[in-house]
Amino acid sequence: MKVILQENMDNLGYVGDILDVANGYARNYLLPRRKALEANPRNVKALEHAKRLTGHKAKKLEHSIQDVADKLSKVSLTFPVQTGKDGKLFGSVTSKDIEEGIVAQGFEVDRRKIQLDQPIKELGTSTVPIKLHRDIIANVTVSVIRKGEDQQAPEPVEAATSEGDSEGVSEGEGAEGTEEAEG
Repeated sequence: MKVILQENMDNLGYVGDILDVANGYARNYLLPRRKALEANPRNVKALEHAKRLTGHKAKKLEHSIQDVADKLSKVSLTFPVQTGKDGKLFGSVTSKDIEEGIVAQGFEVDRRKIQLDQPIKELGTSTVPIKLHRDIIANVTVSVIRKGEDQQAPEPVEAATSEGDSEGVSEGEGAEGTEEAEG
């Protein structure tokens, strides 16, 4: 029996696929659970019409997502982090941190779409891909710098940061002195 799938099914097919399945499988499982429709001429014509409509909507949606991806690719995020003696990070920069940075820039991005294999655990600049759509990926530049280094931020933020850094340096110097005394 020929059927038109109404939802994606593992090992069978995707929505809109016209498949030839066993009569019993179609009558006892697919049709009663509304996972498929019988592929009669009326349903096939309705499917073709629906595919045309969704195709037009999908093109418009892809075009708007591509515009957002172009704008998002211009975003550059800087994360000042604390580091140890050897330049190793205390903690890491995760997809949650990147999501918060992107939201602060005025974009809405789901954390699960950020394609970060492992959290960033070292200083430097890296490119993080964000999968916005099936074929559309935006690349965001993420810079991880030491706290206290020059940041590309507005003046009031730098002034507040430099006050906090002077306190951190004095604490760090005291800690280094005790380590040297112990060593």
